[in-house]
Amino acid sequence: MKRTYKFRLYPTKQQATTLTQWLSTCRFLYNNSLAERKDAWQTHQQSVTYYEQATKLQVAKQTNPFLKVVHSQVLQDALRRLDKNFNNFFKRIKNGENAGYPRFKGKYRYDSFTYPQSGFALEKKKFRLSKIGSITIKLHRPIPAEGVIKTCTIKRDVDHWYACFAVELPDPDPRSQREIKKAVGVDVGLKSLLTLNNGATIDNPRWLRKSEKKVAKMQRRKDRKKKKGSNNRNKQNRKVAQVHRKIRHQRKDFHHKLSRKLVDSYDLIVYENLRITNLVKNPHLAKSISDAGWGQLMCFTEYKAAEAGTLVEYVSAYNTSQLCSRCGKLVPKTLATRIHSCPYCGLDLTRDHNSAITILSRSTYSIESRSSSSSSSGQGLPVEPV
Repeated sequence: MKRTYKFRLYPTKQQATTLTQWLSTCRFLYNNSLAERKDAWQTHQQSVTYYEQATKLQVAKQTNPFLKVVHSQVLQDALRRLDKNFNNFFKRIKNGENAGYPRFKGKYRYDSFTYPQSGFALEKKKFRLSKIGSITIKLHRPIPAEGVIKTCTIKRDVDHWYACFAVELPDPDPRSQREIKKAVGVDVGLKSLLTLNNGATIDNPRWLRKSEKKVAKMQRRKDRKKKKGSNNRNKQNRKVAQVHRKIRHQRKDFHHKLSRKLVDSYDLIVYENLRITNLVKNPHLAKSISDAGWGQLMCFTEYKAAEAGTLVEYVSAYNTSQLCSRCGKLVPKTLATRIHSCPYCGLDLTRDHNSAITILSRSTYSIESRSSSSSSSGQGLPVEPV
């Protein structure tokens, strides 16, 4: 299995300038190669492949000497990135989806480059990059000794730099799979981020909502600087991006801690299989759903569970909030109805609690503690709010 290990880099001013120049060079190559493919099709109805463009790279270096400054494999990876985008474009057409033709990258839309094989090395507290030099790196956690580093991606996040290592790790031993003694059904929501089948809830931190006033303040300051491209406007742009970065980091930190507690507390975690991309099309709920970050939380839970021997299952989300978890009868509700009151069996629960029990009941695994956990009234919180 593959895992990505991300570490903060602390380049000098000269190194940061070099890294920025490399990003500009890769963006130049990406955009020119995209223009070549586009013109070849519009003019001669011919497709240009990655191998054809990679062959022309040596000639391009003669006419554009600044390409020689960048590591050759980094340039080749920029061409592979374009080729991958075209392959995904044709795949979407084949599947009848909204295709989305590959677009040219603006100045702030190309924020990473990759060493696909070699040209990088870790040396204690230093990280050596070919043609750039040794950069200070903060290794806040070790890369497993049995892991093999396959690629290294250098990423810019506003004014911070990161090294992202794609590491190949041995697949978990199937014998390490936990026996399912404790299981939980999880209903994700907006009022409470999570509601468990025993009635326990995890509050939604609403990081974006809490910072909206600060975002608006920074945005207004930017809007007052009318001249686009000016130094003052660019500085304020960075400040706006820094506020959004802090919100992302807060959300990610919360999800990491919460997913870890779920994985440590249960042997089986059951989520409903939501189509989040469809849900965010609702203009009234899109911002709140994005702020909650359900997809990120599920992703973190899934990869942590794979390492810990915990099972994560996704079940159908159809009518989980409409069906009674006790008698199975349909009890229609609007989004505004937050209490489930069944007229058939008399069950009276919060809407999300009822959904969590229904989600767990749809699991295909044999759960010894299902009956006891489903009937629990929620005394005690298995996963405390972070």
